[in-house]
Amino acid sequence: MRVTQGEVFDVAVDLRRSSPKFGHWEGVVLSADNKRQLWVPPGFAHGFVVLSESAEFLYKTTDYWFPEFERSLLWNDPTVGIQWPVGGPPLLAAKDQNAPTLDKAEVFP
Repeated sequence: MRVTQGEVFDVAVDLRRSSPKFGHWEGVVLSADNKRQLWVPPGFAHGFVVLSESAEFLYKTTDYWFPEFERSLLWNDPTVGIQWPVGGPPLLAAKDQNAPTLDKAEVFP
């Protein structure tokens, strides 16, 4: 994915239980200015926070989106410890507000 307008902090979290990096995260700033891209492989959670007034994403995917197979992870799970660059509580979608922590999340083998 990449950002075509604005700026975001984009995060991927390894949800593959068999991975030595299970529960680890990587974050990168994507913006229209820096033209960076991020590949989030299968078995990873993806989240982001918009740092500018607004932002537009361009996604390339390996398959169609099926909401019934979507999984969630609590954005501020202390076990994962993502260092979000936000000054206060972010505006969240309902599914993100009610997401489970890593110990209760549906993960990959």
